[in-house]
Order: sequence, then C-alpha cells, then structure tokens
Amino acid sequence: MYSAEVARIAPLSRDQSTVLVKLSLAAAITHGFTVAYDRGVALVSTDSSGAVLGLSNLARTVAQHDRSEWPRLIEEHFGCLARQLRQGPPAPPADPVNELIQRLVPRDALPADWTADRPDFLPGLVAVPATINDGTVTMYLDPADLGLTWSAADSFGLANLQKLAAHVEHEEIHGVGITFVTGTSFAASKALVLDTVLRDSLNVEAPQYGVLAALPTRDVLMLHVVEDLSVISALGHLLNLAARSHATGQGPLTPAVYWVSPEQTWHPATAASPNRTSLRLSPNIEALTRDLAAREESSR
Repeated sequence: MYSAEVARIAPLSRDQSTVLVKLSLAAAITHGFTVAYDRGVALVSTDSSGAVLGLSNLARTVAQHDRSEWPRLIEEHFGCLARQLRQGPPAPPADPVNELIQRLVPRDALPADWTADRPDFLPGLVAVPATINDGTVTMYLDPADLGLTWSAADSFGLANLQKLAAHVEHEEIHGVGITFVTGTSFAASKALVLDTVLRDSLNVEAPQYGVLAALPTRDVLMLHVVEDLSVISALGHLLNLAARSHATGQGPLTPAVYWVSPEQTWHPATAASPNRTSLRLSPNIEALTRDLAAREESSR
C-alpha cells in the first residue's frame, strides 16, 4: 500500500515521487519483500525482518532517465537487493577494534527508534559505527550485538576513520581555494575528525579564523580555510556546490554550509532572512568578517 501523502523525494517532483513509490512497492513485493510506504523516503517492513529500503538514491538514479525507463531501473534495483538478501547479511566484524568506521547518516533515513538515543552531530545527521566489505556498508545501531558499549564502538570507529585513506584535491575557483575530500563513501564522515584532515591533508594545525565546511553527500567533504575576506566569495561558491551536489548526488546528507571555529565547534554559516525567501550571513560569519575587515584596515 502507499499513502496518498507521498513525500517529495528529491530531486523528483511530488507527482514523480508518487510514481516512484508505486513502482517501487510493486517491484519490492514481486521480489518477496513485505513492505509498505509511510510518508518517508523509504519502504519499511511490515513483518519482523526490520528491513528498510531507502528510496533517496533510487530517486536520483531514475531522475537522470526518461520515465519510460523507470520500471526497468526500479525492477533491477530491487532485484539486486533481493539477491543480496538471499546471500544473507555480512558477518559481524571479527575484529571490531580495527574494522569499525564511524559514518554520518541522515536521521530520517532510519526508523526513529533506531537512533532515538543518538545525538545529532549536525542537525539531522547522526554518527554510527559501520563496516565496509566489498563495497557493502553495514551499520551497527546496537553495539551490544558486537559485545561493545556505545562509547567503545564510537571510539574505535573514530580512530579507524582517522586512518581511512581519502583523495584530497585543492582547486582554485575564481581565485578562491576550495579543498575536496573524496575517494570513499566515508569522505563526508571525515568531518567527524576534521582536525586530523586539516593537519594531515592541508598541513593546517589550528586555523586562526576557522574553516568553512560542506558535506552535501556521503562521498565528498568540501573545505575552505578562512584567511581573509575572501571567505565571502568562498561561502558563495560552497553554497552553490553543496546545493547542486545535495540535489543530485548519491547519499545526500545536507546542503548547508558550516563555519567551524578555531575551537572546532560547528556553526551554520548562513541564516534565513526575515521573510524566509533568501539566506544571509549568520551572526558568527558577520562577526568573523568584521574581525577580518578590522585586521585588514589596521594592516594598511
């Protein structure tokens, strides 16, 4: 069944999302899943399996194709999921101390009771221990299943995330330096260990004026080390890049851009205007630009 109140699943329109849900339900049931749709971005099991079949990435896949191709693409998607499930879930990590990797996940991509006791790292994003095996990511939302406490699982996950290799590329966009961390589906999760990324990949130990950061999808972390008033241009570029990536990329996280203070606290870089029709600088960024302007004025 599906609800008449189908949520808009970006980047699709509401009408397109309704078509996606109908086709997905039919394909899922054909392949043996006992699921229903209930106003979110996933199909959820109606039996004891606890299965959650996300639709966000599927929506981004079909959006790139003519609607006549959607039934085939959706059928292939759920057929692949069914084959994976027949093979059984991945075995628990034999060495969780060295295999768990902390991963950022949208809270609304998981059943509410699974993450109710997990704090947000950023609004709407929670960090959970996970493993990756042959490209398949498995999240562990009850570390007791591994004989661990949450504290221990988080500690191991963060330590291994620090060591996880990623590709780092620096680009000049209209004279403004932007760093892209990519090469792994845990790239955005590197935000959890930003101090390590700055030190090891950017050779920045403690940025005096902080860093702008965006993590629009799971496989990219965008950074700009603040040094002067070019932070305004950098913010504009990051907002555009993050919005496009979040709207079309696989594994969407957040389109927001954040300012990370020298003390490693995260603050929104923008705020809604009074009429809610546009964005403006957040109070933190306004204060930062005043400091930077005063510094430039005094150095003349």
